[in-house]
Amino acid sequence: MRMFTATLLAGTLAFSASAFAQDKTVVEIAVGSEAHTTLVAAVQAAGLAETLSGPGPFTVFAPVNDAFAALPAGTVDTLLKPENKDQLTKILTCHVVGAEVMSSAVAKLISDGGGTANVETLGGCTLQAKLDGDKVTLTDPAGGVATVTAVDLDASNGVIHVIDKVLLPAS
Repeated sequence: MRMFTATLLAGTLAFSASAFAQDKTVVEIAVGSEAHTTLVAAVQAAGLAETLSGPGPFTVFAPVNDAFAALPAGTVDTLLKPENKDQLTKILTCHVVGAEVMSSAVAKLISDGGGTANVETLGGCTLQAKLDGDKVTLTDPAGGVATVTAVDLDASNGVIHVIDKVLLPAS
């Protein structure tokens, strides 16, 4: 539980103070973050901005710009092309849960699961959440591991947890 407090304090620096108004949607909060411009561009290219601005609730595991930059050269540009919209949508929806899952609930799921918890996403991905020291990690179906760096960015239609890696579906 210490991780959630520490990472919330450290991770929220990327967001402007106005981004925390609870009357903003998960999309509006992401738009207000300089660390999530690539995510916002991808959400718009996939046509998901309207959906994720809807009533929800949603939990979004939001990769930072550096996470997208760590993908192989040209990947982001390729995914943003209109002909790759389905693939981009699949990747992005692997970052979204169709419920509001606050950090305390994630910690309880991990504890109740004996150290791991499966998290089902709207994109059909099963993420494995577990503790790595004092941090929560998410392992995607492709075997990639993302670390949660900020939690509980509360929105009017859900919550955002910031991660340091793009989650990918199984190949």
